[in-house]
Amino acid sequence: MAELDIGKHCQVDSCNLKDFLPFVCDSCCGVFCLEHRNREAHSCPEELVKKEPRATGGSTSYPCSFDDCKGKELLPVICPQCEKHFCLAHRHQDDHKCEKLEVQKPRMAATKELVQKIVESKDGSKSKGRRGAKNSATAAKVALMKLKLHAAGDKGLPQTERTYFQVYLPKDSKCSSQPMFFCSKWSVGKVVDYAASLASLKNNNNVLTAKKLRLCHPQTGEALRMDDTLLSLLAHPETPLYNGGNVILEYLDNESLCLTDVSDYIRQT
Repeated sequence: MAELDIGKHCQVDSCNLKDFLPFVCDSCCGVFCLEHRNREAHSCPEELVKKEPRATGGSTSYPCSFDDCKGKELLPVICPQCEKHFCLAHRHQDDHKCEKLEVQKPRMAATKELVQKIVESKDGSKSKGRRGAKNSATAAKVALMKLKLHAAGDKGLPQTERTYFQVYLPKDSKCSSQPMFFCSKWSVGKVVDYAASLASLKNNNNVLTAKKLRLCHPQTGEALRMDDTLLSLLAHPETPLYNGGNVILEYLDNESLCLTDVSDYIRQT
């Protein structure tokens, strides 16, 4: 009986391994083994072909543009910065390593500088600012014990990863605030989405022309960057957030980067 010729050799010269289940590159159409199936591994000379939505069984699906992700969505989830389709798991800029993530940094740095000047002018002196930060930290420790009794959140999160906040809701909400807890490793964007879900708030952050739901600092009113993590904000050297402290959720116009008056939300901090 003649032997069956099953499989093909990897086209990488230094490899030439015969793979019984070879992979075909979507860009250069070459045949490769498991180790060299990625474009980077075989130094693919062709440009990556952008995936377009395909109609399947009479319905349209939108494949995720993130590398090696096979997720699809029935409705388009488009990043407003790079304008590519993503699944729900990769919809935030930090999750899909957005190529235009760095564009906002100079603008946000200028905003932080402006906010810092406003804070310093209101404080009058650096020593007064330090006393205020110390008082806020002490108040947050006291509030944390109460928040742990009533806060809503994912009960599956380990206690060591939980960060608690009294979340002050938008002005037109039925409830003024709710105690919640989040994973300290989450980005601000994920915190906003989860808080909106817990408070049953309308969240149109994926709609370019709609007002955006933003998480704001309780003292400065600054809209926090969506790609910053809670861990980095808790460790901020100048204006940190506190575990057990306050944060503000509010709808802001696309060009608005700061609340005009935080006292409208928090009467006592």
